[in-house]
Formats: sequence, structure tokens, C-alpha cells
Amino acid sequence: MRQLAVLVLVTLLFRPSIGITAAQGNPPPKAYVHVYLIRGLLNVFSLGMDEIAAKLQKHGIYATVHNHLAWPTLAEGAAAEYKSGRVRTIILVGHSAGGDAVASIAARLGELGVPVKLAITLDPGPSHTLASGHVDRYVNYYVSTGIGVAIGRSPQFRGKFQNIDVAKLPGVGHFNIDKNAVIEQKVIGEIRAAL
Repeated sequence: MRQLAVLVLVTLLFRPSIGITAAQGNPPPKAYVHVYLIRGLLNVFSLGMDEIAAKLQKHGIYATVHNHLAWPTLAEGAAAEYKSGRVRTIILVGHSAGGDAVASIAARLGELGVPVKLAITLDPGPSHTLASGHVDRYVNYYVSTGIGVAIGRSPQFRGKFQNIDVAKLPGVGHFNIDKNAVIEQKVIGEIRAAL
């Protein structure tokens, strides 16, 4: 039993991504919008990303969930999808270390000349993340009384930027901000408004 538990833990930690789509991991034939949801550390604490993806799918919005460690591959894949014309709108959402990955993906896409419609970070860690790239709107929801931090803009950032402290929301903290119903509604509302 212990060996099975170790095997499951290793699988969760090192799997690069999981796709949650109506077509079992395959994008629809005309996926003009792609929402990338990025989980945080250990790929197990940010299960709210899966809930958000499922709700977006119900609205007919193509969304996939990924491990934060896969960010370089995700950035290259998003750029290729955009340049092929298959995707015209890229949206990034990440929790904790996934928020740091969102910043890295947006920066890389900016270097490749690929715009991001919306980037949302949920309580990114204190790794001195900076908003970068060409992002129409970048929103950072953070809990000032916990691990998360307000983030700044890099000199290369182009777009609208906002830090929103949600510490006063009852019961919200670093480990549940992605599952908080109010935050979930805000994230989905931001995505729908961007489209």
C-alpha cells in the first residue's frame, strides 16, 4: 500500500499537464479561444483550477489545466496555436506557483510577439513575480495577510494592470483562494467579459 501511495504521489508531482476539455483532451476543431489554467506547487493544492475549467466548459469556452512546471512547453504551444490561426484569444489563470508560471508564460509570449487577452494570478508566491509581456488586462488577486503578494510591472509590460487584495473576504487564504466561490465567480466573470 505504501508503494502505491508513493507511486501516486510521484505521478501527481511530475505529470506535466492534464487537459480538461469536452473532447477528452483534444481541442475543438475551431478553438479560437484557449484558457490555460495553471496549478500551483505539487500539482495537488490548486484543484480549484479544475472546477473553473469545468464551469468554463459549460459556457462553451475551451479550457485546459496544467502543472506550473510545464510553463515553457505551454508558452511554445500557445505561440504555435496563435501563429497558426487556430487560436486568436489566449487567457492565462494561475494559482500560487501557477501564478508565477502565468507571468513567465506572458513574458515569453511577449518575446514571441503573441498577445495575451487576459492574465489572472491568484495569490502568487513571494518570488518577486512581475507582470510582463503584451497583456490587455492583468489582474492579481492576492491575500495580503498570508503568503501572496501584490506584484509589480516590468518595464516590458504593455496593458492594463491591477492588484486586488482579497484578505477581507471571509475565510479566504492562500490554500483555498482558487476554490473560494466569490473568487471563482470573479475569475469566470473576468474571462467572460474579456470575450
